[in-house]
Amino acid sequence: MESQNVSVASFAKNYGLVLGLILVLITVIMYVTGMQLEGIQWPMYLYYIIFPATIIYAISQYKKTNANLLSLRQAIKIGLLVAVISALVFAVYSLVFNYIIDPEFQGLAMEAVRDKLLENPNLTEEIVDKQMDMMEKFSSPLIANAAFIAFSSIFGLIYSLIGGLIMKKEA
Repeated sequence: MESQNVSVASFAKNYGLVLGLILVLITVIMYVTGMQLEGIQWPMYLYYIIFPATIIYAISQYKKTNANLLSLRQAIKIGLLVAVISALVFAVYSLVFNYIIDPEFQGLAMEAVRDKLLENPNLTEEIVDKQMDMMEKFSSPLIANAAFIAFSSIFGLIYSLIGGLIMKKEA
């Protein structure tokens, strides 16, 4: 089998775009069905399975196109790029959603969280107010997207390291 000399970046870009679009699709479905405001999280669990599976699959496909050779460095580059590109795709969607499509959604979500917290008899209104203040500081779309990109990168690194250590085969 001969190597096709595919660049890591161009290879990872396609998988990153697909993974990002999957996350956007899951989020849109949760929004349209009202799951986000209700706090229903199970669709996101699907993404937590799809994310590492996509990274591992991308690494294995790169290895196949590269004469069955793979260095740990290549695996890490692929995994990180897939994770970062997918996070950037979602960040763009998130910014468009929060600033253009439904600017009031963030406020509605915060109210839903507040109502949920007030249902707990162990929490006073003062404690809930403090928690809500803290959440508001960290829930701006820019901060949330920056954190998402950072966490996506960290988990992308972890999964690509695992995949690379298992699949590496150097000449």
